[in-house]
Parts: sequence; C-alpha cells; structure tokens
Amino acid sequence: MDDGKIKNPRLIDGKAYAAGLTARIAGTVAAMKAAHGVTPGLAVVLVGEDPASKVYVRNKTQQTVAAGMRDVKHVLPAETTTEQLLDLVAQLNADPAIDGILVQLPLPRQIDAARVLEAIDPAKDVDGFHTVNVGRLATGRDSLVPCTPLGCMMLIRDRLPNPAGAHAVVVGRSNIVGKPVAQLLLQADCTVTIAHSKTRHLPSVCREADIVVAAVGRPEMVRGDWIKPGAIVIDVGINRVTGPDGKGRLVGDVAFAEAAPHAAAITPVPGGVGPMTIACLLQNTLTAARRRRRLAE
Repeated sequence: MDDGKIKNPRLIDGKAYAAGLTARIAGTVAAMKAAHGVTPGLAVVLVGEDPASKVYVRNKTQQTVAAGMRDVKHVLPAETTTEQLLDLVAQLNADPAIDGILVQLPLPRQIDAARVLEAIDPAKDVDGFHTVNVGRLATGRDSLVPCTPLGCMMLIRDRLPNPAGAHAVVVGRSNIVGKPVAQLLLQADCTVTIAHSKTRHLPSVCREADIVVAAVGRPEMVRGDWIKPGAIVIDVGINRVTGPDGKGRLVGDVAFAEAAPHAAAITPVPGGVGPMTIACLLQNTLTAARRRRRLAE
C-alpha cells in the first residue's frame, strides 16, 4: 500500500557542498591574484569573550586563509564602547586592502549594534545586514546577500535548478534568515508564503509547500506530517536540547526522523545549512573584491 512516503530520501550534504564551494572560491582567488595582483581581504571584529563567537571566528579565520584570502582579525575587550568600535569600522572602511568587514554578533550590551552595522560601508558589508543591501535585495538589484539565506538558495538550486513556479513556505520572519530567503525565492520566481509561530493552521500551510525553509528557532517544531511528499526541506535551525539520557544534542527546527521519509531532499542538523554560512561569507568577500575593482564576476 502506498503511504505517500519516499523510501530513500536524499540527504542534502551541506558540508560536502560547502567544501566544494570553498575549493572553487580558492581557485578563483588564485586566478585573481595571478591576473590582477589582487588578494581579497576579510576583516573580522570580535568584541568580548563569548565562547560560541570565539569558535565561530576561529573557523572563519581558518577557512579564509585556506581559500587564499587575506585574514585580518581584531579582538577587542568586552568593555569596548560604541564609539571605539565605530572608530575601528571607519578605519576598515578606509583601508583599500579590506574588501569585507564582519562584526561578530552578539555584541556586549553597552554597544549599539544597529549603529555599528549601519556604519559599515555597504560595499564591504559581507554579512548583508546594512539597510542599503537589504533594500537592494528587496528591489531585485545586485546586493551582498546574508550568508545563511544565500547558502539555503544554493542548496535548493542544487536539487531544483529551476524552482520557478514552486510554492515555497518560509517558517520564520527574521531579518537575518526568514525575510531575505523569501526575497531570494521570489527572485527565483517561486510563489512564497512567509509563515511563523503565530500563523493560523500552520501545519496545513506547510503541507502545501514544494519547498519548506524552517528558520523559526524552535526545536523540531515542524513535524513529519507537515511535509508534502516530494518536498524539499531546508532546516536552518540549530537548537541544543537535552535527551532522556541527560546528554545534550543538536537538533533543527524540523523533526528530522519524521520528515525525512516524506521529503525528496532534506538537510540534516548538523551538517546541512550550517557549513554553508562560512563558505558563503567567503563568496561574498570574493564578490565584494570583484565589484570594488570592477572585475568581471
């Protein structure tokens, strides 16, 4: 009896895709150096001692160097003021050797994060958070796109090269993931529904989707019977939970074991969208370096 489930769902290996993307970026960087004498430069600013941020910055540094780019890291004390951080951003904006600026979030409470992010030169805003880049994305113009949404779209297009006409449901409305990934899906000619935790009849809304992007920040909120057979499922969530044995584990926003049998393709957590974020940061840095020098993309 056909129960509507796909027996061998295709895992979307974000780690492998990110490794391939990083290798291609490294090849392009080497060619750029040879042809133009240009080495893209990425400056990362870390304020304070947040453990997760320190690990993330270390990973960014390692992959930046591995891609052949110039890595510049500024580590500032936790008591840094907004004005001090703004002074550093101004210096990086003026430095012709720096193509990308990333200020690691979260920042200490005394710092006005919005002022800092708005102070970054939009042409060097490799996080894609500046309102100029947000507006350009919303109006369909060339922009630097937030890294995680960019990675989501790469994974979607890897499995569905032409998503035009597909119904995509984005569960989550954050400025960092939900809204920009919806804009990218619209640019790909999808029909897009933005849903969230307060959406009425959310399971029924998701069941209509050919593509589900879950970015709501709630562990395993999207259940297996919310997934239409044959849908592509992109799980952006990274949530640490404690199991019955008392041990912590990472889970996504999608109940993976329930959803996988229904999906044509699905990202695991970990190993799905997560690895794409740093790879897309390098892609944005390369894009910024090209555009600043008016080199062909």
